[in-house]
Amino acid sequence: MKRTLIWVTLAMPLMASPAFAHAFLAHADPPVGSDVPVSPHELVLTFTEGVEPLFTTVQVHDAAGAAVAAGKPHTEPSDDRKLIVELPPLHGGTYTVVWHATSVDTHKTEGQYKFSVGH
Repeated sequence: MKRTLIWVTLAMPLMASPAFAHAFLAHADPPVGSDVPVSPHELVLTFTEGVEPLFTTVQVHDAAGAAVAAGKPHTEPSDDRKLIVELPPLHGGTYTVVWHATSVDTHKTEGQYKFSVGH
């Protein structure tokens, strides 16, 4: 009985480890810190695990801090790790993307990055 209890106690952290996963930003298009020659028509944020678009927000701000009217985030039908946000035409300048993601296992993460258009 004691051996079983010891093995269960030792194995619990191994069984619970997937529950501690979070959706971190793995890739962005336009890329983090990039200078793209023309205005992108969308942002594609790829996370390390699936995200829930209904509970995920993405904001885009211009160099003056004004919000850019971006579309509602949605995932790619075949890959819930890819979050897509439609963009209006962007003028030349630096933009900040601020995201708050809720993963499919309900963990929340957030972050931000910058990219430039036509510099």
